Amino acid sequence: MTPSTRLVLALCVAVVTLAPARAAEPELLRILGEDKSFVIQTAKGPMTITRTMTPCAKNKGWLQPLVPVAGVHPVGEIEILHALNDKSAIVVDMRESEDRVKGTIPNTHHIPYTEVAGRMEELGCQKVGKGWDCTAAKKVYAFCNGPVCPQSPTAILAMTRDGFPADKIYYYRGGMLDWAALGLPVVTGDF
Repeated sequence: MTPSTRLVLALCVAVVTLAPARAAEPELLRILGEDKSFVIQTAKGPMTITRTMTPCAKNKGWLQPLVPVAGVHPVGEIEILHALNDKSAIVVDMRESEDRVKGTIPNTHHIPYTEVAGRMEELGCQKVGKGWDCTAAKKVYAFCNGPVCPQSPTAILAMTRDGFPADKIYYYRGGMLDWAALGLPVVTGDF
């Protein structure tokens, strides 16, 4: 065997040895609850729907309904823009503090989803005994990270459980993901 043949053979062995056996499998993300797949029936038979991490996926939550609690109003960006100027409304970023500091919608109020049930006076309710009187409550526009983020739906459930009227809650399911994707302004340090 010539030296050049040995070199070619050595390079081939190195390429085969160092090359991965197959491409890495994409990380499957939750779709509904804990489920990472959803089967639909097509004309050609069953098809499994999965969700994988992409630059746009951003977090590992799961799909949230447009109406997390009966009576809550789903809204989009146009309604959020108008709410930002509405004196009878409050737009609430319900994300954890570490997400909010990275950027939020201008002129919004911050109440983390884990604290909202104890801070409903900021939404126009009054503490009465162990409960809340929300007859003078503001219209609350709630948002979090986006369509797969459970933070604001969790807060909305807690609010309504504790007496906040569902018909005064407006849920922006698109949240920061849609807001930023549409090129709308995101502020940091403005709170």
